[in-house]
Amino acid sequence: MTKASAQAPVKFLLVDDLEENLVALAALLERSDLMLLKAHSGQQALELLLEHDIALALIDVQMPEMDGFELAELMRGAERTRHVPIIFITAGIRERQRVFQGYGAGAVDFLFKPIEPHILRHKAETFFQLARQRQALAETLRLNEELMAVVGHDLRNPLEVILMSAELLQNGDHGAEVKKHAERLHRSGTRMRQIIDELLDMTRARLGGVIPIEPRKTDLLQLTKAAVAETQAAHPEFQVQLTANGELRGERDAARLEQVLSNLLGNAVRPGPKGKPVRVTLESDGPNVTLYVHNDGHIPAELLPRVFEPFQNSRESRAKAGGLGLGLYIVEQIVLAHGGSVDVHSVPADGTTFRIQLPRVCRALPQPRVP
Repeated sequence: MTKASAQAPVKFLLVDDLEENLVALAALLERSDLMLLKAHSGQQALELLLEHDIALALIDVQMPEMDGFELAELMRGAERTRHVPIIFITAGIRERQRVFQGYGAGAVDFLFKPIEPHILRHKAETFFQLARQRQALAETLRLNEELMAVVGHDLRNPLEVILMSAELLQNGDHGAEVKKHAERLHRSGTRMRQIIDELLDMTRARLGGVIPIEPRKTDLLQLTKAAVAETQAAHPEFQVQLTANGELRGERDAARLEQVLSNLLGNAVRPGPKGKPVRVTLESDGPNVTLYVHNDGHIPAELLPRVFEPFQNSRESRAKAGGLGLGLYIVEQIVLAHGGSVDVHSVPADGTTFRIQLPRVCRALPQPRVP
């Protein structure tokens, strides 16, 4: 099947109370890759607009009961139809006030009778091409979702078996050589799991506009203590100091905040000078809580504006981190999903501080529907 045949036909709507006008317009525009919908009144047009995704509406201005301007205003007042492009067709004189009224009602253009066929086709084709591009984008998004489902299920499940087998070999009585290879296998598997998780989170954020969260009653202090202890155990050469003030319990997604803490602390211990402590501070301020993670490292000024963009780390940094350079991007997306904010301040004399502010009570944001 070719790409052209796989695409659904582009739908456009003709609205005119006179059948002979609809027939004449249809004869000028009808093609095999287009689907023509005809309406003899404003009310019939509204019904068709609710049933179909329309690429373009060609609307006659002069109609009984509901004229073209009134129909356009109703279309602009509904979420489903407000973005449908409208071209008005009129036999009236080109009065400036009348034209302004049409554009104010939502028109993108006017056609005056008698209609020049090549002008009509040229203007309509512009919107048909835009509709085809939207169809192609929607198909790409659908395929991306399917690919991520495969990555999330068909790769993660066998990977978990590998990790479990590596753990059994590590804990069993199989000799030093086997344990050494099992540890290497487990490290590689853990890195692969991190890469899969980062790709899935990035795709969710890019496709849906926000990473999904599930807020529950959570103590941010306990989450941070656990993250600090884990970081300290993995990097005993670094000292991580934690200071906390105020009430830090609230409603947040604990698992997602563990990701945030793990990424920030992991970044803090890698570039910071050994022997200099990483400082983690939690503060409560009314409806908000603030987390600071500070080390004595420095981010170059030219990189600061892009620090939360994906794939900004160098290949060498990504190899050391065991990921794809998506950590800070995911941190920002998780914080935004909680209704919070994140920023970074870095100068050579003072080091680098990441600051995250979260509302005490977070609500999951609605997930936009991918077309």
